[in-house]
Amino acid sequence: MLKKVRQLIESVNDTLKGQLDLEQPGVRTFEGVAIRVAQRVLAMAAGIWHNNQIGEPVTRSLIAFDH
Repeated sequence: MLKKVRQLIESVNDTLKGQLDLEQPGVRTFEGVAIRVAQRVLAMAAGIWHNNQIGEPVTRSLIAFDH
């Protein structure tokens, strides 16, 4: 059981490091991580708002904005 939990934690950690660019300089502090997370949340909110404004039927789909 511990092996599965460890694998899950490492997978989530690796995914977050990739999505939040945590290997970049200036992100090794709590403030740096908080800023990266806030940037991603605000970008997602802007994408949802944009989809809503242009009349997309599914406003939470951000596939077109994924890099």
